[in-house]
Amino acid sequence: MSSSAISAGDVKALRDRTGAGMMDCKKALTESGGDVEKAIEILRVKAGKRIEDRGERVASEGSVQAYLHHNGKVGVLVEVDCETDFVARTDDFTVFAREVASHIAAAAPRWLAAEDVPAEAREAEQRIFEQEAADKPPDIREKIAAGKLQKWLSEVVLLEQVHVNADKHEGKTIRELQNVLAAKTGENVLIRRFARFVVGE
Repeated sequence: MSSSAISAGDVKALRDRTGAGMMDCKKALTESGGDVEKAIEILRVKAGKRIEDRGERVASEGSVQAYLHHNGKVGVLVEVDCETDFVARTDDFTVFAREVASHIAAAAPRWLAAEDVPAEAREAEQRIFEQEAADKPPDIREKIAAGKLQKWLSEVVLLEQVHVNADKHEGKTIRELQNVLAAKTGENVLIRRFARFVVGE
């Protein structure tokens, strides 16, 4: 089955069931010919114990938290979802959502996940990095460009960013902190979306 035949809805449903990345879900669905159960098997083989079939346990509860900088010029709204209202009301969950909101205010991510980065933006950066490495031998030029692209993604993608309060959070990325909370609560925890407002922008 071609990847173009796999709908975004199918990919999202598989992601909700497994917690795997969007691109991994799309590849697994393509490889399995659209068979969801086979796709879950493929993901589990590739990712080992990090992938869990959460079945119909959809993250449909959650919380919207806000952060407003003391000067009143930067504000953030973030939606973090989980599976039950019980978890959504816990201190751990609320604190996590607020920590994410304050991080977004300071770090100004442009996208939530790497798969949300438009192909044009990614390709434009890739071209720049390839030009920067043009004087290097061909065999390492590609590796240098790939490394720089990964570094760029870690700067502009929320889930790949190290929390701005690195000491408090032991240098963990937002994705790692999200996974820690998911493991602690036993529920699917997802940062669904965010909006960052800056006066004059």
